[in-house]
This record gives sequence, structure tokens and C-alpha cells, in this order.
Amino acid sequence: MLDAAVRALSQMMTPPFRAVLLKSVGLALVLIVLIGIGLHRVLLWLAGAGESWAESVLGAASHMPLTVLAWILSVAAGLGIVVGSIFLMPAVTALVASFFVDEIALEVERTEYPDEPVGTPMPLVSSMLVGAKAALLAVLVYLLAVPFLLFAGAGLVIFFLATAYLLSREYFELAAMRYRPPVEARAMRKANQSTVFLAGLMIAAFVSIPIVNLATPLFGMALMVHVHKRLSRPMIETRRFG
Repeated sequence: MLDAAVRALSQMMTPPFRAVLLKSVGLALVLIVLIGIGLHRVLLWLAGAGESWAESVLGAASHMPLTVLAWILSVAAGLGIVVGSIFLMPAVTALVASFFVDEIALEVERTEYPDEPVGTPMPLVSSMLVGAKAALLAVLVYLLAVPFLLFAGAGLVIFFLATAYLLSREYFELAAMRYRPPVEARAMRKANQSTVFLAGLMIAAFVSIPIVNLATPLFGMALMVHVHKRLSRPMIETRRFG
């Protein structure tokens, strides 16, 4: 597993991967900025509406205190969005990955496994649906983990483990579906869930590093291509000699 991670990391600096890296980082940043702007606008509108309602109830004398309170809340909302964007990064990278997985996987297969046939690219719509479902599931799981942040960092552990599970699930199935139907890819993941989850822990560690985590789609997909290849070999040998 460590060898697969090292091979995935070493390939990230090659020219083909750098080209994909620039595109994936650019898309991830655009999505993060758009989400941040949208949330900030919504929160500002809610703060303004709440201020107007409170002033109508409490009277004109409350205008200044409510204005100050609204300003404090807007600043807190801005800071919260910055922090929230860090927690949303796994979900964003899950969505971004759907645009570039086949390009990444093909490069790994060609350079690292030249004597083996390359996989069949997934239709873009199908890969985007997989990425969107993974992103939505990630957001749901992270929202459930937020309350546990109050209990001695238990939320951070839950967040890390959830990230490992979600990203390992998505990237492995995307790698496997280049060679087998979705149902068979999911069955293969479940049959090797401990190995896949161990690889997911490495992806979770990668995505927890600020700035560097923008390259998560490259590392995650490259790693899971190696994992899928290694898990497929015993199956091939069994079919050949069984």
C-alpha cells in the first residue's frame, strides 16, 4: 500500500499530471469561491431580514445595537465560511474528480502498466453522477459529525474516518468501473473493504493538508488505480487456473 502511495505521489509531478492538476485546481477553486459567495449572500440576507424584524418588534431605539450585532454576525459568517470551505474540500474534490478521473487513470495505466490493456472511459454524465452523489453524501456525513466537535475532538476523528470511507469508496469504484460494471465494482469494493479503506486513510490524510488538498483528485485516483490493479490480479489468476 505504501508503495502504491509513493508511486502515485511521484507521478503527480510528471508533465501530463501537471496539466490535469492545473485544470482540477482551477475548477476546485472556482467551486469553493462560488459556494462561499452564495452562502455569504444568503447569510447577509438573513441577517438583514432578522435585523428589520427585530427592530420592528423592539422599536427604533434598538436600531444601533441591532446594526452592531448584524455587523458582528456578518463578520462571524465570513469567518465561518472560510473554515467551512476547509471542511467542504473533500466534497468539492469528490465532484471535481468526476471531470478528470479517466484522464488521470489512463495516464497511470499507460505509464505504470504498459503491458496490460487500459480501461474503458466512463461516460461523463455517469462519472458526474457518481461524483455528485459522493459530494452530497459527504456533506450529509460532515453535518452529522459537526455536533461531535464539541466532545474533545471526537468530531475530528469522525470527520477523518468519514472522509477516508467516502473518498476511498468513490475513487476505488471510479477506477474499477473502467474495467467492470458498476454492480461488480461495488461488490469488489465490499469484498476488499479493509484494503480499500486503508488506502482511503491515505487520501484523507492528503485532503487534510491545506492547499495541497487541491490535488486530491490526482492522488486519490492514481492511488486507487494501483489498488484496483493489485486486487484484480488474484482474480485473474483464479480465472486462468481455476
